[in-house]
Amino acid sequence: MAERPTLNQILLDSLRRYSRPDLLYYKRGGEWRTISTDLFLRRVSSLADSLKKLGIQKGDRVAVFSENRPEWHIADLAILGLGAVNVPIYPAESVERAGYILEHSEAKVCFVSGIEQFGKISQLWHKLPALQHVIPFDSLAGGDVARAWKVLAWGGAVRDDAPPDILREYERVARSHQPDDIATLIYTSGTTGVPKGVLLTQHNFASNVVSALEKLAYQSIDRALCLLPLCHIFERTNSYCYFYNSASIVYAENFDKVVENMREMQPTVMAGVPRFFEKLYAGIQKRRSELSGPRAKIFDWAVAVGREATPYRLAAQPLPSGLRLRYWLAEKLVYRKVRAEIGGRFRHFISGSAPLARGINEFLHAVGFSIFEGYGLTETSPVVSVNTPGAAKLGTVGRPIRGVEVKIAEDGEVLVRGPNVMKGYYRMEEETREALRDGWFHTGDVGFLDADGFLSITDRKKDLIKTAGGKFIAPQPIENQLKQSYYISSAVVLGDRQRFVVALLVPNFPHLEEFAREKGINAGSRAKLVAQPAVRALYDAEVEKVNGHLAQYERIKRYALLDHEFSFDGGQLTYTQKVRRRMIEKQHRELLAKLYAEESPQPA
Repeated sequence: MAERPTLNQILLDSLRRYSRPDLLYYKRGGEWRTISTDLFLRRVSSLADSLKKLGIQKGDRVAVFSENRPEWHIADLAILGLGAVNVPIYPAESVERAGYILEHSEAKVCFVSGIEQFGKISQLWHKLPALQHVIPFDSLAGGDVARAWKVLAWGGAVRDDAPPDILREYERVARSHQPDDIATLIYTSGTTGVPKGVLLTQHNFASNVVSALEKLAYQSIDRALCLLPLCHIFERTNSYCYFYNSASIVYAENFDKVVENMREMQPTVMAGVPRFFEKLYAGIQKRRSELSGPRAKIFDWAVAVGREATPYRLAAQPLPSGLRLRYWLAEKLVYRKVRAEIGGRFRHFISGSAPLARGINEFLHAVGFSIFEGYGLTETSPVVSVNTPGAAKLGTVGRPIRGVEVKIAEDGEVLVRGPNVMKGYYRMEEETREALRDGWFHTGDVGFLDADGFLSITDRKKDLIKTAGGKFIAPQPIENQLKQSYYISSAVVLGDRQRFVVALLVPNFPHLEEFAREKGINAGSRAKLVAQPAVRALYDAEVEKVNGHLAQYERIKRYALLDHEFSFDGGQLTYTQKVRRRMIEKQHRELLAKLYAEESPQPA
C-alpha cells in the first residue's frame, strides 16, 4: 500500500480483491434485494461517465440530497472517481438550510432521492445560478418538472450493462487523484451558529479507514447494518470500512423499522448513537418489568453474572472456570433470548457522536452485548479514539488510533493532530485559523487522558455551566445519569449564570402511561398526565436519586416535565440525536424563567 493512500485506491483495491454477490442489501416492494460488486461497479463507472459528459470536472461540487440507499453510495463513488467533491445534505433538511448549502458550496449537480427533495430544490433554483442539473433516484411522475431541462433521469445516467472500457477508464481516472485532493465538503449540523463546510481530503478518509477500525476486524463474513445518515461523517466512514473489509451492507428502512430489519437480516455489526442504545436499554428494562417469580430471579441472576464477567470480556481474557459455567448457563437462559430480539447474530456495536451513559453500557454488556464507544468529529474524518476488543474501558472513548495524537490543553480542551484532521473550513479563513492552531485541531470538547492512555470526554467547552456562584458544572454526565431512569427518555440540564441548576425532562411515555394505568390515572392527554400530583411525586423521587450522587452545587433544584419528545424537525436535535442546547433554551425561555424565579435554596 502507498505511504499516503487515497480513498479511491483502498476502496477499489478491496472491491476488486473480493467480489461478492451480496455487496448491498436493500428493501424494495416489501422484499430484500441484493446488488453484487460487479453490478455496483458497472453502475458507478457509468454514472461517472454521465457526470463527465455533463461537464463535471475535478474539484467541482456535487450534492447528494437523499436518505440511505444503494444509490447514495453509487453516486458517492462516481463523484470520488471523477475527483469531484461530494456535498451531502440530510434527507429531511429544510428548504432554507439546503439552499444555504447548495449556494455556499456552488454545487453544479444535485442528486435527490425523490419528489420531496426535488420539491425543495424547485423552490431554490432561482437562487442557485451554479446548479446546472438535478438527478433524481426515483421517478418524478406527478411532480413539478417545469424545469425538466435541468432534470436527468437516473435510468438515463446509469447503466447495468456498462462496457469494460467505461469501467477501465473510471478506475484509471479514480486512481490518478492525489492524497491531498478534496473528497468531500460536509456542512456541520452545528448545535449553535452558522453551518461550517468541512473540507476532507482523500487521505483524511483513507488514513482513518485503515487505522481507525483495524482492531475491530470487520470481515467478509460480516453483514453491517447501515442506520445512521450517510450524510453524516460517522456512518459514512463506517461504510467505507465495510467496503474496505469486504463486508456486506444492509440499508435499514428507517429508525422506526430498525428492530424489524435486524430480525429479518440478522446483521453482525453496526454503528449507533447513544439514543439508539438508550432505547435498546429501555426496551430490555420494560421486558424485565413484565417478569415475575422465578423468571425474574433468573434474569436478575444472569445480569449479575454478566456484570462479573464484563471485565474479562473487555480484556478479551478467558473466564475463570466457575464463572465460565455460570456464564454459559446465563447465555442459554437469558442472553441469547435478549439478543434474538434484534437478530441474534451481533458481534459488536460501535457507539459514537455523543457520550453513552456508563450505567447503560454496563447493563448492555451484562446481558451479552459488546458495545465499543469511540470519539471523533467531522473535522477528524471522524475517528480520534475508540475502544476495541481486548483494549476497552467503560466510561472512556478508548485510546487514540494509530497515527493520531491527542493532548489536553490547560483549560481541559481536547486537541488533536494527525493525518485525519481536515484541510479547513470552506470559504471561512478566520474560523479555520481559530480551529487549527500550532498544528493542533481544537475540538471544543473537554476531557482527560488517564494513566493507561484512555480518553474520556466530559462535555462540550461551550456547554459548561457556570453558576452565579462561580462553580463550573458539566451537564452531560448529569443528563446521562437521569436517562438511566426507567421513566426518563431525554434530559437537558441548564443553569448558566443562574443561581442553581434546573432540568427539562422528557418522560418515557410508554413507561409513564403504564404507571398511570396501575395508579388508576386517566389524564386524557400527555400535557395533563405530566401535571398529575402522583406523576410529579414519581419524578421528584427519580431526580433525587441522581441528586444523591452530585455535589451540592450540581444538584437539580427545579425541573419541568415536557409533554413532547425532542426532534430534529423541531430544531432541538442534530442529525445524530445530540441536543441543541441553545435552541432548547430559546424555545423554552418562558418556562425556564419560571423555574429560575421560584423560591430556592441559597445560590450554588
